[in-house]
Amino acid sequence: MSVLTEPPEMHTNILIVEDDMAIREMMAFSLKREGFDPIKAASGNEALEQLNQVHPDLIVVDWGLPDMSGIDLIDMIRRDEVVKEVPIIMLTARSEEHDKIKGLERGADDYLTKPASMLELMARIRAHLRRSKGFETSHKLSFQDIVMDASAHEVTVNESGVSLSLTEYKLLKLFLQNPNKLLAREHILNHVWGRNTIVEDRTVDVHVLRLRKALKPHERDKWIQTVRGIGYKLATA
Repeated sequence: MSVLTEPPEMHTNILIVEDDMAIREMMAFSLKREGFDPIKAASGNEALEQLNQVHPDLIVVDWGLPDMSGIDLIDMIRRDEVVKEVPIIMLTARSEEHDKIKGLERGADDYLTKPASMLELMARIRAHLRRSKGFETSHKLSFQDIVMDASAHEVTVNESGVSLSLTEYKLLKLFLQNPNKLLAREHILNHVWGRNTIVEDRTVDVHVLRLRKALKPHERDKWIQTVRGIGYKLATA
């Protein structure tokens, strides 16, 4: 069994992008009551500012925003390397079938028309979270004999436990999600530390060294390979 020397982050952040204050506050209240952490934005630009600060687990987007359409905001999110995989539910007063199709084709994962039942919205949020990375039926990631059980926050190599700090755990998780793929330092910084965090590229190097040190007793340190001048990758050869 692995031991994390720092507590893992357990919050589930839901970004609400809705210009109607009453609806926005009602959704935030319902989310908080259900154990989620709501983040609120009243416009597309405010949502983009929030996305520079946090990485939400799911986004609820209104179609009609004051500064841009919800569709345009979804386009921007889907082009963003850091948050492009986040599930998005579109919430709108438009009920025509062609509007629903347009929303789904442009990147929304689901579509609810107003006035929407909060019970139905919560059910759909939970359904999409179960399908997303942190809530899959299988919580395990693996590469060869390195296995990470995300539900238990445990890492083993050949069934022997590995002790990791929270940052090392996040770093290894990113490698396990991208086996045999070259990850640039900037990509690693964005995904492990957050896009708006002020840290240097050297920070990545230091934590890769620590991760290698944790894997060395299991003879897997060399699997974290350096690609000079670019970044790192998890590979056996």
